[in-house]
Amino acid sequence: MNAEDSISLEEGVYHVRPGQSIQEALNLAAKTEHKHVVVHSGTYRPTKASQALIYFNQRHDGITLEAKGEVTLTAANPEIADRTAASFPAVVNHVVYFGDGVGRDTVLRGFKISDANNYVTDAEDKESMEPNFEALKKTEGFYGCLFFYTDGGGIKIFGRSYPTLDRLEIVDCFANPCGGAISIEHRGFIEDSVLITNSIFRNNRSLVTGSAVDLLPRSSAVLQNCLFVGNVSNTGLKYETVQGNIDWPKIPELMKTTLSYQPKHGSGALTVFYGSRIGVRRCTFTGNFNGADDRAAISAYVDSIFWDNKAEGGKRTGARYELDVAKGQHIRGCFVGGGISDLRGTLDPAKNRLDCDDPRFNEYFVPQNPAFSKVGYRPVTASFR
Repeated sequence: MNAEDSISLEEGVYHVRPGQSIQEALNLAAKTEHKHVVVHSGTYRPTKASQALIYFNQRHDGITLEAKGEVTLTAANPEIADRTAASFPAVVNHVVYFGDGVGRDTVLRGFKISDANNYVTDAEDKESMEPNFEALKKTEGFYGCLFFYTDGGGIKIFGRSYPTLDRLEIVDCFANPCGGAISIEHRGFIEDSVLITNSIFRNNRSLVTGSAVDLLPRSSAVLQNCLFVGNVSNTGLKYETVQGNIDWPKIPELMKTTLSYQPKHGSGALTVFYGSRIGVRRCTFTGNFNGADDRAAISAYVDSIFWDNKAEGGKRTGARYELDVAKGQHIRGCFVGGGISDLRGTLDPAKNRLDCDDPRFNEYFVPQNPAFSKVGYRPVTASFR
């Protein structure tokens, strides 16, 4: 019996159970009219070193991959990882990869994603997870090519890719240089946006920017009802050794580079680069090494909480801040306080509550202060749990 035969199809839904391959189920769904895959309780880890535990590319467009019960997707497999490597026990670049040609009706829902740790390889399996890579890499130089492999420990989103990510918990992921939990790299193809809803980003780290979510230049995303807590950026002052089998000639040169982006105050749990756009609605940022830094011109932050983002661990000497945004005209209804509320002085105090009172979060980060009743993240119960 091969792996495909062991995956059951019940009432039009493929079911994956521990010991079976999620990727095989996705590939089966890609070949049929049955576009729903359910993964049952358990921990699913890589069985070999590769670029991703699971991947979606253009042939997987329209598939819903959903967890039933407590399902963890991890980058770690200590049984096959190199115990002497700094990346131990991770053996994949990204836990989940979304590639070129994936639309909003492609859905990832209900999973815990964990333990990415700066493992990097450019080795291909029998089938390339990104068939359009050669064409798309021409839109950027060397560093753009590097970021394809290195950024986005939990999830990497690349090219014309706009999936829906719902009810995820991404924890304990590290990326060098950027995007510990999620890296979005649209390369200018921003006719649509990634939708991230009802999700938690906790205790993720990055060497430089976007300890939780990083939008590289000319990328687009929407964040709705998400919680960011305990994420730390700027964990180093120089690039660290790239693990895996990368042997590019510019890597030694890169290792000598002192990291100069945001040299004084550093970056936040969310980083948005120039030419990008993001919509943030009813999200909560608290206890991170900085809240959000945003160089885009048209980003919108609505009804969100930025409170006490003064975590330690980042290597920047300046004081911590809640928001560092280049343009604040589309920020409204936000409650901001605890650290430096508005680093650049771009927020309108008539539209936002700056230097606000303590929200008094409970254990689920729901504010108990009645003034916060209509703002910030609220937990939801996943439909399959």
